[in-house]
Amino acid sequence: MNTMRTAMLIAFMTAMFMSVGYLIGGGGGMMIALVIAAGMNLFSYWNSDKMVLRMYNAHEANERTAPEYYRIVRELAQRAGLPMPKIYVIDNPQPNAFATGRNPENAAVAATTGLLERLTPQEIAGVMAHELAHVQNRDTLTMTITATLAGAISMLGNFAFFLGGNRDNNNPFGFIGVLIAMIVAPFAAMLVQMAISRTREYSADRRGAEICGNPLWLASALRKIASGAHNIPNEEAEHNPATAHMFIINPLSGRGADNLFSTHPDTENRIAALQALAAEMGQAGSDFGSVPGGAPAARSPFRTSGPSPLQPWGSPDDNHDVRPPRGPWS
Repeated sequence: MNTMRTAMLIAFMTAMFMSVGYLIGGGGGMMIALVIAAGMNLFSYWNSDKMVLRMYNAHEANERTAPEYYRIVRELAQRAGLPMPKIYVIDNPQPNAFATGRNPENAAVAATTGLLERLTPQEIAGVMAHELAHVQNRDTLTMTITATLAGAISMLGNFAFFLGGNRDNNNPFGFIGVLIAMIVAPFAAMLVQMAISRTREYSADRRGAEICGNPLWLASALRKIASGAHNIPNEEAEHNPATAHMFIINPLSGRGADNLFSTHPDTENRIAALQALAAEMGQAGSDFGSVPGGAPAARSPFRTSGPSPLQPWGSPDDNHDVRPPRGPWS
């Protein structure tokens, strides 16, 4: 089903790209746009994840450079039955994160230094579980290809005024066609991005809560991330707005409203849904954003040495090095 939805989305975005080409240059423009779109689809399938990571100057981390961050993702991936994704760090003070990759075998998760430094290990686990849910649901391919094509449509719309002014371009609609290409097509691409992000975020929130075992960890993280996104600008995101829907919270603004123009669902609506899920799971009495059982919410996992303050990954079945239960993962 996800494969079919992805194919339909690519077909729709390609048709939109061709329509912009037709509005600008008639039949010839449409054929040129078809060739470009086909090339972009092929290129995006294999390279869109690398493009997005490069846009944000993400650098790969490992067990040596970020041991707790690595361990959190590794244990969550095991719980979800996923291969270990590559992990990246983005040097940006705004707390945020996203996942990318064409399939679970070639997936990557990226977190900003702002997220790793400002959130507790429990909250980081909630965020990473959300991103792994996107990987498991195969949302990442759809989201990265959409970002690539939407950015291209917007760019083509920006060039429409200059390209449409040429009388030899066989534009059948004249200035009206140019105007549509400049305004309507990029706007339509933006609406597609919004619809994709909003429907998939709720699903990833729920699945992520199931993976990490405590919906309140993610709920607490969302509140902190939304506040940080509102107060701390993300310059790379401002320069690449077509990628905004990939993040767990809109990096362009911390404001959210569940309406036609929001790239993400309203944060408070997402938190309310997670709190309701916590009640279903019998965790409504837990402190908001804390570890059930009283484990401390301590330092960031973005450090190089020292014992973890959380350690909820104990294996009671082991006959050695048994850790005391510290939450729903023990």
